[in-house]
Order: sequence, then structure tokens, then C-alpha cells
Amino acid sequence: MKKYSVFYCLLLIVLVVINACRKSESAPQLLPESAKLFNIDDIPEIKLQFSLSEWNKLLSNYDLNPNNETNVISKFTFTLNGNTSVLDSIGIKLRGNSSRRRPEGTFGQTHNATNPNWNHCHFGVDFTKYKEGRFFTGLDKLILKWFKDDANYVREIYCYDLFKRYNVWTAPRASYCRLSIYVEGDSKPAYYGVYSMIEQVDAYFIAYREKLWGSGLGNLWKCTYNYNGPADLVSVKDMGIEDVKLDPSKSKYFTYDLKTNKSQLEAAKSELSTFITDLNSKTGADFEQWIAQKMDVDLFLKTYAVNVMVGMWDDYWGNGNNYYLYFSTNGKVYFIPYDYDNTLGTSLSSYYFNTGTQDLLNWGKMNQSPLVTKILQIQKYRTKYQDYISELTNSNLFHAENSMQRINLWQSRIAPYVANDTGEDMSIQDLPAYWGNESYYRLLSGDDQAGRNGPANYFKTRIKNIPWLK
Repeated sequence: MKKYSVFYCLLLIVLVVINACRKSESAPQLLPESAKLFNIDDIPEIKLQFSLSEWNKLLSNYDLNPNNETNVISKFTFTLNGNTSVLDSIGIKLRGNSSRRRPEGTFGQTHNATNPNWNHCHFGVDFTKYKEGRFFTGLDKLILKWFKDDANYVREIYCYDLFKRYNVWTAPRASYCRLSIYVEGDSKPAYYGVYSMIEQVDAYFIAYREKLWGSGLGNLWKCTYNYNGPADLVSVKDMGIEDVKLDPSKSKYFTYDLKTNKSQLEAAKSELSTFITDLNSKTGADFEQWIAQKMDVDLFLKTYAVNVMVGMWDDYWGNGNNYYLYFSTNGKVYFIPYDYDNTLGTSLSSYYFNTGTQDLLNWGKMNQSPLVTKILQIQKYRTKYQDYISELTNSNLFHAENSMQRINLWQSRIAPYVANDTGEDMSIQDLPAYWGNESYYRLLSGDDQAGRNGPANYFKTRIKNIPWLK
């Protein structure tokens, strides 16, 4: 009898393990309370608290490989309107591509408690890394970004807010916060200033929108320009699961990086390969029928109407970069936009184009962006795309005065909190990124005469250069 009891106990344990594995590959439970977090009218306070050893580990990990994805342990404190939430043992890592930085000091230095040299940097927060099933306002992760090269403290916030106002529900949510860092033994926390909080595109991003694209967890791909070239959807290449280690020689990077269902990589690669092959091979009526079945084309066109109006050049159409593709369980493929700091007049015209004056029907690389260009070759979709741009312009959404009013309001709220202990980005200024070629663009002043000596208002310039509105 005991023999059978042991057998059934072992069988039960096996079934529990199998079930847990299945759950890890299924869609997470929808937790809608995260909607409360991304309130543009709030500026909550966030404090990340580290032991001395964990903070030094974060610094040394950066020295080993600046691109590493290794988490260290921190405590997370969130305060809003006098209410405080505390979560211990969360994961913290550094984020960013060209913007990734060491949060303190220079190479080889450990924490300096008496004379620290703090640096602005991006952080990734993982609430479930060390405590499975523990969330914050329904989120498992959160991105904290400093306003790199954005003296206006507004570009990425404006873009994500515009997506929301225009009901492009595939875009991440975002809002402002104030960030402090406390290292064990310090006399006080280091105030890092005003940051943006941005929703992480992952399984919980998918779950939050399940009523819109169906329940269940499909395949999510992060698509970026890397050493293998752009994510242009022209050829089947470089698909896999990114694995960035502390040893750079052992790290793996992919143009198309699978973020969900990782145990089913080959099936996911086959699905993406078929989509790319069909996208490039189908023509005429066959393509028109296929794309209508495969995508929500209207939503995609609305997404690109926002993209071109805000001057997003570092994206799929402009650069083969910075987007996600989600293969939903409803059979459709969704384009997810992200990373909007290089917008609103921050241009690289010597390499790409002037985003305030560029032809909106010939935005990027026409022969290397079939997902956009083949759709726009269909007259009814081309007309819809133009109509969406006109709608954005003629409504209060991208209207110059309305846009400036929103920006003025946001800046007035955050202005008292901008000065910080890093000594960087200490004031709000109406300027584009220092490296941009179009240095005359402004968001709150200037006229519509881009290219002359005086300041040009980006909104007015962009609206003026829409030929079908003339």
C-alpha cells in the first residue's frame, strides 16, 4: 500500500511540474490595475534601494559587458499622493543601446560614499525576477528612462500620449516619475531627477490587450538593426533568442529576437519566415487579399500616420529598427511601435532626411521596407493613410497650438523636480538633440520656415509640408 502511495505522490509531483511548465508558456492572467500607473497627471516618486555589494555588482557587471542583461537585487518604493508601496527583492538591470551608461563613476571604480559621481542611465525593473508571481499594479516589469538628448523632457512622453489619444492601442503606455537611488551606508538617497516610466513589451503587455487581439499567448518578436543589418522584413535571416552574458564572447544577438514561447523557437521561426516570404512574394490582388487577412491594416496605417508626423526616423520604414511584431492567436500579425526619444525635430538629415519636411509618402527606404511600401501601393490604403494624417493635423491631436499647450502643461508640472544630483540635464530647454543636423527646430517657439537661420517650430513645419492639405 505504501508502495502505491509513493508512486501516486511522485506522479502528482510530475503532473504539477508539467503544469507549471505549461503555464510558463501560456498567456499570463490579465491584471488591468496597471492602468492606474500611467496617469500623465501624476508624478510619483520611485526609490531604488541597494545593498553596497549589489550596487557594486551592478557597476562591475557594466565593466564586464556594458550590454549585459544581468539583474541585481534592489528594494522598490513607490509613493503617490501620500500612499507608499514597498517591494523587496526586485530585479534591476541597466538598459539602452547607444544610450546605455554606467550609473556611477568610471570603469573599475566601486561606490564612492563620500564623493560619488552619479550618472544618468536607463533602468529595467523586474518585479518577478526573484519572487515569482509578485507584481506591481499588474506589471511584471517597468522601464525607467532618463531624457537623454531631450532638453524638453517631453519627446517620448508626447509620442506615446499621441498614440493613446489616437487609439493606437498597440503602443506602450508611458508617464512621468521622480527617481532616487539609495546605496547602503550613504547619508541620503541620490536624487536622479525626472524620468519616464514606460510599459515593457512582453507577455503582460500582451495579456493587458487580450480583449483586442485575442486571448492566449502568440509569438512576440523584437526587431532591431544590429551587426547583421536592418530588420527590414526583406529576407529570412538572423532569428533566435537573444542571450547577453557578462562574457561578451558568449553573448548572442539576433535581428529578430523571440520574446515569448521560447521553448517553441523553431515553430516561431517558421511562422515569421512564412510571413516574410509571403510579404515579399505575393503581388497584385493576391497580396491585397493576403494582407487584409493577415493584419489589421487600418491600425497599421494609423500607427504610421503618427510615426511620420512625430518624425520617427529610427524605425522600420526609416532604418529597419525599433519595433515588435506580435503573431496573435487570432491569426493576425500586429506591429508594435516603441522607442520614441529621437523624434519631434531630432533628425539626421545627412544620413536620412529632414523629418519636418520629408515627403510623407516616401518617408524611408522604399526598396527595403515592403510592409509599408507594398501596402501604400494599394490606392484605398494610400488614401486611408493620407486621411489619417489629415485627421491628426485637423483635429486637436497634432495641431500646433494644442500640442504646445500640452507640452507647456507637462513641463510646468515637472519643472520643480528637474534639478538633480547627477548635475546633468538640470533645466528644461526648447532644443533638439545636440547631435541632430536640424538644430533650428523648436517645440514651443519658431515659425514654419525650416532651413533658414532662425528657429522653426517642428509642429508648424511638419503641418506646412503636407502637400495634399494645401
